[in-house]
Amino acid sequence: MSKDFKRQEYATYKKLGTKWRRPRGDTSKMRRYQSGKPKMPSIGRRTPRATRGLHPSGFNDVLVCNMKELEALDPAADAARISASIGKRKKQLMLDKASELGIKVLNANI
Repeated sequence: MSKDFKRQEYATYKKLGTKWRRPRGDTSKMRRYQSGKPKMPSIGRRTPRATRGLHPSGFNDVLVCNMKELEALDPAADAARISASIGKRKKQLMLDKASELGIKVLNANI
């Protein structure tokens, strides 16, 4: 859920957090869309089906743990995210191989 929508009374109780939950109370001001209360999502707020679940860059986000998985990716549709358990030396080798294959790496911050 988008960060535009806040949970009812999220500011009053820290344990509620900001994750969206629909208000269901009979006298809930938020449920009745009273002015001055946080906004609620409605039908039509969803992203287009073609881009749903994709990384903001437009690629499929694929977690990669080894070279074989990296080589299996489609450079036109997939982007690699190298696993955090991979060491610095192996990650550098994977970055070199990805640039050779033309694959975008989302966490290439060495």
